[in-house]
Amino acid sequence: MQTEPGAPPQRPYVLLSCAMSIDGCLDAPGPQRLVLSGDADLDRVDAERAEADAIMVGAATIRRDNPRLLIRSAARRAARIARDLPEHPARVTLTASGDLDPEARFFATAGAGAVVYCAAPQAPRLQFRLNELAQVIAVPAPVGLVPILADLSRRGVRRLLVEGGARLGREFLAAGLVDELALAVAPFFVGAAAAPRFAGPAVYPHDPRRPMRLAEVRQLDEVVLLRYLLGGDGREPRDRGDRDPEVGGIRGGP
Repeated sequence: MQTEPGAPPQRPYVLLSCAMSIDGCLDAPGPQRLVLSGDADLDRVDAERAEADAIMVGAATIRRDNPRLLIRSAARRAARIARDLPEHPARVTLTASGDLDPEARFFATAGAGAVVYCAAPQAPRLQFRLNELAQVIAVPAPVGLVPILADLSRRGVRRLLVEGGARLGREFLAAGLVDELALAVAPFFVGAAAAPRFAGPAVYPHDPRRPMRLAEVRQLDEVVLLRYLLGGDGREPRDRGDRDPEVGGIRGGP
């Protein structure tokens, strides 16, 4: 589809989901991962995964947390299959260095598979290392979000769930590419200056005529969920019951 001159490129609807402490920390410093979500919020994230066409995390999150990014609920996986969707959404990451371990759980052979956007100089070597574990797509350095989102849209991704980490979330927010923010606030402080923080220093877009809209406040055990609509390009959340059965996984681009 052609876009009007000056119009932003077509991209997926972007939901940024993260959990933080009361003082805005996404994790604690040190090698031990800090668990911020309780069971109810983890189930909420699982439901968001089930509605996504792809899930994106940064390469640093893969190295530190080794996430699986799979849907836990058998009922939700079955519901996706009944809608002719892959059992699990595609898993997407981006890397400038190509420093990714083929043994990481991100590359498990499940669902729609894994896609890595890699800076062009490192892409051939990374594809050789990963072999058939993932599709490596070379992008010009520095690796930018706008062309990546445009490419994901061409590949059939209509709804993208961004789960981490701190740098990736900050870059999405600063670029005005987030349509919906799901922010889970845990009932404790971290208090460490070196801890990664939600929305760290950056130049963020701000339009006083169109502030973020608080769409939901929900208690999930001791965690409070705040859901905001950012109105990046005026889009509202897509009706989750209105899914195109031909969409739901990474498809080969042109």
